[in-house]
Amino acid sequence: MFSRSVLRSLTSDLRLSAPSISTISLPQRACLHQTASLRNAQQQSQTQSSSLNPETPLSATPRAQESIPETSIHNIIPQTRDDIPLAKQPVAPTFTSPLEVTKSLMAQLPHLVGQTPHYVTAEIHARPFLLTAGDHIRLPFLMPKVKTGDILRFNRASALGSRDFTLKGSPHIDERLFECRVRVIGVESEPLRIKEKTKRRQRHTKQARSKHRYTTMRVMDVRVKSPEELLKEGAVVIEDAADSPQIEARS
Repeated sequence: MFSRSVLRSLTSDLRLSAPSISTISLPQRACLHQTASLRNAQQQSQTQSSSLNPETPLSATPRAQESIPETSIHNIIPQTRDDIPLAKQPVAPTFTSPLEVTKSLMAQLPHLVGQTPHYVTAEIHARPFLLTAGDHIRLPFLMPKVKTGDILRFNRASALGSRDFTLKGSPHIDERLFECRVRVIGVESEPLRIKEKTKRRQRHTKQARSKHRYTTMRVMDVRVKSPEELLKEGAVVIEDAADSPQIEARS
């Protein structure tokens, strides 16, 4: 009995001395909608202060990505060959002597120039290809150091002509008489081929796998130069000879 009375007195004293839970002040926590409203109020106060004081500088920072002016775009993209750096321009062919054209060839050349379209029998690694503007070529090999979009010029041809006229070389036509330009389209690959190889008196069979790739091109232009262009480039008119090239007309 004594112990129970002592405990009751102690618990009653503790209850009187301890503060109530309702009287304890807890830190207030803002809700999400309250923080959004506070931010909006702060932004409105900032805009009002900036409108009242227009002389104060704006706090907004400029954008990191600014639009490039048109002048800089034209400076970056090359418009003509003069805008391309010299290191990236194609190497011009060098000739030790000027082009020599006979009088008969100079007289017959306007007939060949005026009749279009033209064709050319171009030779690539001693293989002839009959080409006209718009044709697609698939070379029987993969051309090294060539990328898609490159423009190449075929300068070795054995024949050049149109519907009624033909100019044959002996064995080749001078490359200064014509222009044949092609554009590299891409690379094609054939299906995978598997060939089995065996040897006599052996039970082992080997498989040889091959998948060749070929460069594809498109002929952009086949053009014969006019006599005025040849004379402007420094051609020299000479007398006719027995082995000089002639333009043959079809009967």
